[in-house]
Amino acid sequence: MRVIQVAIDDTLLGEVNDLAKSRGSSRAAIIREACKEYVRGLEREALERRYAEGYRRKRESPMVGKLGERMAQEVWPGETWDGL
Repeated sequence: MRVIQVAIDDTLLGEVNDLAKSRGSSRAAIIREACKEYVRGLEREALERRYAEGYRRKRESPMVGKLGERMAQEVWPGETWDGL
């Protein structure tokens, strides 16, 4: 693991310190986890964009949409349907 230096404003530093203290963790662990979550979020956003773009390029046929709607309206025994 490498050690880096990052400039951070006093307010955010105080929040990170408080969070680390309340969780019984280190400031470095909080910052590492925040960075991991940020990167994961960017990856999720990229996948969602690719997914949406795929549907824009190749749309579902209207029949698939109607079938999905019909299936969504089916109620299994013991379930209730309140509509959308």
